[in-house]
Amino acid sequence: EREMCISDSHEGIIEVDEKYDIGTPMADIFGINEQIIEICLTPNRADCAGVYGIARDLSAAGLGKLKNIDKTPVKGSFPCPVEVNIEDGDGCPLFIGRVIKNVKNGVSPKWVQDILISAGLRPISALVDITNLMTLDFARPLHVYDLDKINGNITVRKTKKDEELEALNGKSYKTVAGAIGIADDSGLIGLGGIVGGVSTGCDENSVNIFVESAYFSPERIARAGRDMQIDSDARYRFERGVDPEFTKTGMEIATRLIKELCGTKDTKISDITISGEMPKWKREIEYSPSYVKKLCGVEVSKSQQTEILEKLGFDVISRENAPGADADAAEIMTITPPSWRGDIAGKADIVEEVIRIHGFDKIPPVAVRGENAVTSPAETQTLCRVRHARTAMADRGMEECVTWSFMAKERAKQFGSNDNDDLTLLNPISSELDQMRPSILPNLAEAAKRNADRGFSNIRLCETGPVFSSSKANGQNFVAAGIRTGMNSRKHWASDQIEREVDVFDAKSDALAVLQACGAPVGNLRTARDAPSFFHPGRSGVLCLGKNILARFGELHPAITEDMGMKEKVVGFEVFLENIPAQRKKNSTAKPLLKLSPFQPVNRDFAFIVDEGTPAGDIIRAVMSADKQLLEGAYIFDIYQGKGVEEGKKSVALTVVIQPVQSTLTDEELENLSQKIIDAVAERVGGTLRR
Repeated sequence: EREMCISDSHEGIIEVDEKYDIGTPMADIFGINEQIIEICLTPNRADCAGVYGIARDLSAAGLGKLKNIDKTPVKGSFPCPVEVNIEDGDGCPLFIGRVIKNVKNGVSPKWVQDILISAGLRPISALVDITNLMTLDFARPLHVYDLDKINGNITVRKTKKDEELEALNGKSYKTVAGAIGIADDSGLIGLGGIVGGVSTGCDENSVNIFVESAYFSPERIARAGRDMQIDSDARYRFERGVDPEFTKTGMEIATRLIKELCGTKDTKISDITISGEMPKWKREIEYSPSYVKKLCGVEVSKSQQTEILEKLGFDVISRENAPGADADAAEIMTITPPSWRGDIAGKADIVEEVIRIHGFDKIPPVAVRGENAVTSPAETQTLCRVRHARTAMADRGMEECVTWSFMAKERAKQFGSNDNDDLTLLNPISSELDQMRPSILPNLAEAAKRNADRGFSNIRLCETGPVFSSSKANGQNFVAAGIRTGMNSRKHWASDQIEREVDVFDAKSDALAVLQACGAPVGNLRTARDAPSFFHPGRSGVLCLGKNILARFGELHPAITEDMGMKEKVVGFEVFLENIPAQRKKNSTAKPLLKLSPFQPVNRDFAFIVDEGTPAGDIIRAVMSADKQLLEGAYIFDIYQGKGVEEGKKSVALTVVIQPVQSTLTDEELENLSQKIIDAVAERVGGTLRR
């Protein structure tokens, strides 16, 4: 039977009556061939975790008529002998109990077992099956204790850390502090709203029982269930919020079922004992029927909306009959959600209720046309740059990381953190992660080291995210950063490229690629040596636009990489995405017309003697300033120091690309342009033409 999912029995094979022909489906033989509907609930619809809640919704939609529940109280014949003391009113505001004596706990009827099996539950005994039936039918979990196993009275209190509980699910638990505990004089006997304990559980010998119907705080149930990793049908419903008003009704229904299925001629039922009070759940929402049209674009009359809401259990009060009410006030309705709909918080929720019963298929289709049909993108300029930066870094062969936004305080000081405690965490998750990061580079470097320790060389990592300089509003900047270690290229039989180690120029190329992808004016950038101290002083730089630093790049300082335990050179860059100037807004998104000159470009080589400390970028800018119309570009192909060059000087050779625009340049015009280039270099950087 266990193999066929009929029961847990596994003693032997199933004997089938000979009247059935070979090939008859098992479901037909055992009467389990009924159709089963599986419903997937969203977390907000706790009321539909029971069949009655689903039937209520179907009835409101016109599919059948909802049967009334018999809420008649069962009259007790003696006072309840068990007192319930609630010490944890926040976790359990209401507890209702009742004693039933002289019951017979045997096998539950077949119809009960069939229902439970079809829902995936295992029949246990009549008393336990009744509580499971109440859970499935009305989303109202209950618990039944063996009265003779309870020591003294019951107390609802917060659990202490590491209390032990042998649970009815066959597992042992050590409690966390602050869960809702059910205890008697002997100690903990259950976790309220989650699972009961073995010590007071019912079995086939149980004669006298105590029935619990309580309301537990959803937040407390969810937290305790998560912390202790306990999943149960009761927790599923309580943490979503059961109907508080049904607490007493559930007790009366369960009492009648117990009397019907387990009662004997000597069965006696006590009065109910009520501890605590009903939690406040009623709330009024002011609502206008026109809101459906505004949100969903469909017209539903006020009378239709009222009818739908009343079928769903809402109380609807209209102001149209109020004395002196004007036309606008007459439209306002006061809506009180029912006790089982804890998810209804505002008028948008009421619109959802109306439109889903009215029918989403009745919303008319609307053509997406016109200037205002499509809303403006929600993506900010910074997030747009983040997207472009990530694409550019991935295009350059980098692997994206997501690292912590904090690091060790000592490491943060190495990378420019200030000395105050503004960015120190009061409650860090680890002593090694106690300060907000001033740079992404150390996190990437540590990630590279972990990869290198596992045999992965030639590492390229990148990340986009915030860095922090202070706790002030402007103390955070969004950065795109990346590092490289190992070799930048590999030997290959079909290539003449020489294998080389990564260097500062690889980091600069990465930074320029990111800046260009983000729309920065790369051609106007100036390279300066103002890199922070965590970079190598002679192998680093910053990319500026005036005084605005857009990026910094270079080799990490050897002392820092040695302190990190890294053996290889590490080069990296950081691009400050929020420092990039905004592009001018164009009237059109079309690309500009491609204009190609019909005249052949001319290349001229120059070699200048300059001070050895003169940046190469300054020389190129000086050359390009000679004529912004005819000069298309310039690039350096050689730098020389040695024989023939004065000490403290260097020879910088570069090629200048001249592109005629209106006509082919004559020899005289070329000579004049060359002289302008020489004069510009002499004036701006003090360079002389090498003879």
